[in-house]
Amino acid sequence: MRWKGRERSENVEDRRGMSPRMAMGGGGSILAILVVLLLKWMGAPAPLQQMAGQVVQQQAQQRQAEPGPGAGVDDDYREFIQVVLRDTENVWDRLFDEQVQGGSYTPPKLIIFSDQTNTGCGMGQAAMGPFYCPADRQVYIDPTFFEDLARRHRAPGDFAQAYVIAHEVSHHVQNLLGFSDAVNQVRSQGDELASNQASVRLELQADFLAGVWGHHAHKEYGILEEGDMEEAIQAANQIGDDTLQMEAMGYKVPERYTHGTSAQRVKWFRKGLLSGRLKDCEQLFSVPYESL
Repeated sequence: MRWKGRERSENVEDRRGMSPRMAMGGGGSILAILVVLLLKWMGAPAPLQQMAGQVVQQQAQQRQAEPGPGAGVDDDYREFIQVVLRDTENVWDRLFDEQVQGGSYTPPKLIIFSDQTNTGCGMGQAAMGPFYCPADRQVYIDPTFFEDLARRHRAPGDFAQAYVIAHEVSHHVQNLLGFSDAVNQVRSQGDELASNQASVRLELQADFLAGVWGHHAHKEYGILEEGDMEEAIQAANQIGDDTLQMEAMGYKVPERYTHGTSAQRVKWFRKGLLSGRLKDCEQLFSVPYESL
């Protein structure tokens, strides 16, 4: 995949090395209150209590304003993520302008983190893999997932990694287009099987949209090299529900699928990559479930 030295997105925040508390930017106010209470208990004069509280608060604010440990780290993962995210911004901005009536694309922010971080959807864990949080409209990625993708899932390659990023950004696209709301409505009814099937439709649609992105990114920037398409297809094939269930349990439970089978994920990613037609994503919510 051709990505080195290309334009990068500015919508990336690097939290690697930061504790969840640091990522929240909290703690200063609580510490100031505790200091003031301690001085008051010791009988210190009121002006001294006030001054001490202000000093502690200012120091806490200064620490929060300082760049986190990951800030300024210009490693390959960060550059790669920034370049791919910038491509998604350019492609989706144009497609929304051309094909979504009255729509404009507002890009998500992407958070690079390590181990765990606070999100609008609760505590995000690296073990969850990359994910999109609709509550804060941000994508979260621990880059060690890419190593796991290559080693444990046998899906190496930069375009395999780009597919993962594009898939998560596609969840943001679905959020903007209203598909996520439709699925949440099904989930709210409490029918587990219907909820799982709606989730499968949503995930396969995100695979399709990731393919649409790849189609237009290559058309506009010539990003694909020989073997790249196979890399992404291998990634999609290795993270299907049936494959993961067989690895974990030794058998399959189709009723519990939430992301689709390996064959389905490959099928819909390939469809998007070959066609590039955004409107075709509506098929995922119109065809019978058995035909996905």
